[in-house]
Amino acid sequence: MCRRYCAVLTATACLAVALLPAGCAPTRKEPLLTQQQRQLNVESFEHVWTTIHDEYWDPEFDGLDWPAVRHELRPKIEQAAVMSEARAVMRDMISRLELSHFAIIPAEVYKDLDQPGGESPQDGATGIDVRVIDGHALVTSVVEGSPADQLGVRTGWEIIRIGELDVVSRLEKLTLELEDNLSKPLRLAYAVIPQLMGQVGDTVAVAFLDGHHGTVEREIPLAEQRGRTSRLGNLGTVRAWIDVKTLDDNIGYIAFNGFVDPPYVMKTFNEGMQSFMDAKGVIIDLRGNSGGLGAMAMGMAGWFVEEDRHLGTLHMRDNELKLIIQARPTTYDGPLVVLVDGLSGSASEFLASGLQELNRACIVGSRTKGEALPGQFTTLPNDDVFLYATANFVSAGGKKLEGVGVIPDIEVHPTREGLLQGRDPALEAAIAWIRDQE
Repeated sequence: MCRRYCAVLTATACLAVALLPAGCAPTRKEPLLTQQQRQLNVESFEHVWTTIHDEYWDPEFDGLDWPAVRHELRPKIEQAAVMSEARAVMRDMISRLELSHFAIIPAEVYKDLDQPGGESPQDGATGIDVRVIDGHALVTSVVEGSPADQLGVRTGWEIIRIGELDVVSRLEKLTLELEDNLSKPLRLAYAVIPQLMGQVGDTVAVAFLDGHHGTVEREIPLAEQRGRTSRLGNLGTVRAWIDVKTLDDNIGYIAFNGFVDPPYVMKTFNEGMQSFMDAKGVIIDLRGNSGGLGAMAMGMAGWFVEEDRHLGTLHMRDNELKLIIQARPTTYDGPLVVLVDGLSGSASEFLASGLQELNRACIVGSRTKGEALPGQFTTLPNDDVFLYATANFVSAGGKKLEGVGVIPDIEVHPTREGLLQGRDPALEAAIAWIRDQE
């Protein structure tokens, strides 16, 4: 069995986990498992249970009777007649921990996310980003020059149908079925976002409600996503983009989609910061950033501290690892704002929380998703992939982020009215805060 390690959950893997069934996937007839397949599922069950038993950071399992969980569920995995039943049993087992970064990813899903040469069946996109606000799938941004932009799609429009999918009904059902916790914004958003992706050259039929509540229909071609592709070790192909620009009043702005592809993202980030040394303020936009390599967060934080500090500590079964920030020879000491939302996770939370606790940054936006654990992948005997957390993250101030998230200093939520006006209230609040520091 092959183990694949990453400091935190990558954006690609986050998409895979977000797409896992939430209790409302359509049923379809599955082939019955052979005796050999049943045995491989039992072996996979035992591998998952044993891995957690041996490596979970708390030997008391936070009060959970882990042997009793095995005793309860072992007969169910032995009786599973089809693959979905077997996966459901294993997901039931890991769900008892009530933590992120524990998932069973079907082999076929993981394979699609690990295409050689940077190609992926989901590499085409419309250029639309979406958040579900008050139960409505709203366009929150449109990439300039993208197919959606060229067809006149605007922020604030509500997506009501994608192909044959009734988005409104889908979200109504999901809203009732999903537990009301920090992962809900992610789950709701990813009930919509993947439907706007596919193969480059295909088209997606999307129906919107515009600002006048009129129905607007568009056949949107799928173009190659922005950014560049690279391989993150053995984790597979990831796509990274980073935007660096100067806003009005000489305010520096950096946004990027994941802590991945260090040669590209770190190089561009460092060049941006070097150009912002005389800026009135700097804004780091981590909205929608699902994380990646924790070491990159430490490297970025080094621009904003005058002496070595640390972001937090990873607590393992028999060891601990402090995430040290090494101050750079030249640092930026001006006002700093970090933007976050409910899709910001892992390394994004490490960075935002650490800078917040060091009183070095003002955090603006909405609470992050509270999924701040380092993850590791292993291939199971049945060829599915098991993602599991290897340590618990505690901030420098002694706070756990898992299940809590980063709470902004200034809480701001987008509204349909504001989006229709082309406004970005979180960015506006960040700029206002920087101006107030003069």
